[in-house]
Amino acid sequence: MSIRSAAAVVLLALPLLAGAAGGAARAPSARAVLLDAAGQKVGTAVLLPARSGVTVRVEVKGLPPGKHGIHLHAAGRCEAPDFKTAGGHFNPMGKQHGLHNPSGAHAGDLPNLVVAGSGKGWGTFTARGVTLGDGEGSLLAGDGTAIVIHADADDEQTDPSGNSGARIACGVVERR
Repeated sequence: MSIRSAAAVVLLALPLLAGAAGGAARAPSARAVLLDAAGQKVGTAVLLPARSGVTVRVEVKGLPPGKHGIHLHAAGRCEAPDFKTAGGHFNPMGKQHGLHNPSGAHAGDLPNLVVAGSGKGWGTFTARGVTLGDGEGSLLAGDGTAIVIHADADDEQTDPSGNSGARIACGVVERR
């Protein structure tokens, strides 16, 4: 093994060794399995802490092509067929809806998810002002939260939901 590859192995192993030695605590993360109204898995979301909130990475398949509103909702429940049990958008600060609303945005507002003609889509978004830890903006506290994908695009300003239409997929956010 060359010195260069040995150094790479050591660098890759350092975070693992620190965690095993108790030196570095594992950062909290969360996941949601997205189901459609028939209970079929249509995707996943992985949530990771970020400097200004939480990074949300979403991958979906089998959804209608086009832009879809996607939001963090206030309750960690996803009962089909309409997913109304997820409640309204996660909004602990009492803002109005919309990333482009001068009086907004809800903490759960995210940019539209684009799904290709193949039915596949993916996106990486930042939910600002939320956390996977403690506090008012915690996605894991209380009743938890859900990620909901809507049938239509979010206009990113109309309160309360951006005219994004019916809820077509939902996943409960759970600590990993």
